Amino acid sequence: MNPTLPCPTRRAMLMTSVLGAALSACSSPSLAVGHHVGVDLIDRDTGQVLEVYQHRGRTYVAGRPGARYAIRISNRSAARILAVTAVDGVNVVSGQTAAWGQTGYVFAPWQTYELTGWRKSDQQVAAFEFTALPDSYAARTGRPLDVGVIGVAIFREKLRPPVVQMLPQARDERRADRMDSNAASPAAAAAPSQAPPASPPASPPAPSATGKASAEMQEAARSRLGTGHGEREDSRVSRTDFERASSTPNEIISLQYDRYENLLAAGIIPADGPQRVARPRPFPGSRDSALYVPDPPRY
Repeated sequence: MNPTLPCPTRRAMLMTSVLGAALSACSSPSLAVGHHVGVDLIDRDTGQVLEVYQHRGRTYVAGRPGARYAIRISNRSAARILAVTAVDGVNVVSGQTAAWGQTGYVFAPWQTYELTGWRKSDQQVAAFEFTALPDSYAARTGRPLDVGVIGVAIFREKLRPPVVQMLPQARDERRADRMDSNAASPAAAAAPSQAPPASPPASPPAPSATGKASAEMQEAARSRLGTGHGEREDSRVSRTDFERASSTPNEIISLQYDRYENLLAAGIIPADGPQRVARPRPFPGSRDSALYVPDPPRY
């Protein structure tokens, strides 16, 4: 069984791949992070689950340049959930600058599935692959500031109460009901107050203008790791209705990634380096609508 995409009319367009096999209990050791769901990164060329490193409250993984990878998401609940997923600050389904209110994948209860690429259509994806930052999809589409992070925003589904059909009452029973209603206290008869609607999440502040980057900074950017727009692969999907229980996520999982050597130099592997690590944002965008990820510009 595969996850699905929400229908556009419900603002949460979810898709499910039909060709990719959904995973049940995995025999390899899980290094997943998250509460409502587990999230792992898988090196698709070796099948290895990438080890996670905790450093100053953030989670990191070391990617291998040139390797294809997958984001494995496991629903740990007995209810459907929506996973709005972003790579390098870009929605993996629509290609928009990522924000919470956009489309994502719907997972059935206890379902596990591997997202393997940028969604191109109902039948194909472009593979996720680790590449140099300038060659990443985000950088090639003019959005290099948030390269190096994978974000998964989890939404629970709004459950509708069951409809109760009232049986006809006898005339004297209806009269007794009216008398009881007239005798009710004003406090009991008052309508319950409603909480104000939640305001949409504030957009992150725009980055401040900076001067011309030094040669050292440019070299550091070239050495950083991003996610490229790889070869097309078959990945069929379908759509389903999904209504979010809230306008803000129930959980946001953030995984930062880079080359092993860069994490080592930054003191994350092991945690003894003084260097400052860039903090890309997983969902830096607005709520603009889009259907699928567009191609990056040609060189």
